[in-house]
Order: sequence, then C-alpha cells, then structure tokens
Amino acid sequence: MKVIGLTGSIGMGKSTTAAMFRDAGIPVYDADAAVHDLYDEGGAAVGPVGEAFPGVVKGGRVDREELRRRVLGQPDELKRLNAIVHPLVGRDRVGFFKAAEASGADMVVLDVPLLYETGGHANVDAVVVVSAPPEMQRERVLARPGMTPDRLDAILAQQLADAEKRARAHYVVDTGRGLEHAQAQVTDIIAKLRT
Repeated sequence: MKVIGLTGSIGMGKSTTAAMFRDAGIPVYDADAAVHDLYDEGGAAVGPVGEAFPGVVKGGRVDREELRRRVLGQPDELKRLNAIVHPLVGRDRVGFFKAAEASGADMVVLDVPLLYETGGHANVDAVVVVSAPPEMQRERVLARPGMTPDRLDAILAQQLADAEKRARAHYVVDTGRGLEHAQAQVTDIIAKLRT
C-alpha cells in the first residue's frame, strides 16, 4: 500500500484537494481533524495539554484559540505542545492504516499541514504539495473569520516557504487555476501512482 503525503501552506486549498482524493475512493487521514478530536471533550490530549498549559482547557475541551495564542511565535512552547500531541496522533494513525489495509486500499493519503516541518515526508512514498499564487493565498486566508494579516504572517513564519515545498515535492496541485484544473491534476497523479 502506497503512502502519499499531502501538504501545503495555509490557504492553498489542501482540504479541497484532500476531498478530491477521498472522492476517488482513496482513504485520507486528516491530521488536523485528528488533533481536533484529541482536543475535544474526552479527547486523549485534554488532560496533558491542560497540565502543560494551565488555563487552556475550558468546559472539558482544549480551547484551540487560547492554545494558539499561547504557542504562536513561541518555538519552545510549540515544541512542548508537539511533544504531547504528535505521539497521540501517531497512535490514531495506526488505526487508520489498519482499517485501510483491511479494506484492500492500494494507497492512502496523509493530509498533514506541516509534513516537511515535522520530518513526516521521510515516511511516505510520495509527496503532493498543494499550491496557489501568494496573492490568492492571502485573499483566501484573510477572508476567514478572526484572521488578521499579523496572524497570517505568524503562521507563515512557522511553515516552510511554498517555493521550497514545491521544489521538494513529487507532485504539485495548482489550485490557483480553478477546481476543474486541480481535479484533473489529482486524477493524473492517482493514475501515475498506480503505474
């Protein structure tokens, strides 16, 4: 079973591209969704994150916005958070792989925003990077509720530059040219991965 890493900076259209793989019948593991579940009420990360970052657990769940404020632009704090969360996500991913194998899948997609930044690219057979022009990226992200230019810049500072991601990728999906074009690229990538 081939393991495909799907990544891209914020606002590039990665979630939409992941849905295209999923619609093609390929199991997709969404790392962000896994973290969201871990932070939710009863999630395995609630206790340890609450101990490490007092005040971020509210109503039995991790307040993601409060946690983001605590770690954004704070490399040591982010490293401490990742040391708690990454092993929990890893355990969750094992279950995903078992289910995909049991279903007879010939490939799976790991949707991981910080694939290169965390070294995850070393554990996949191919990397697909989702990209769009920088002005389109900014427009998409700044349209999100609560997003500001300063916050966007802080997020981008933690991510490998788009040009570097594209240079290191096996495949690139350009979402700047519309959904139809992106879908055609995804279809082509799947066909190439199956040869």
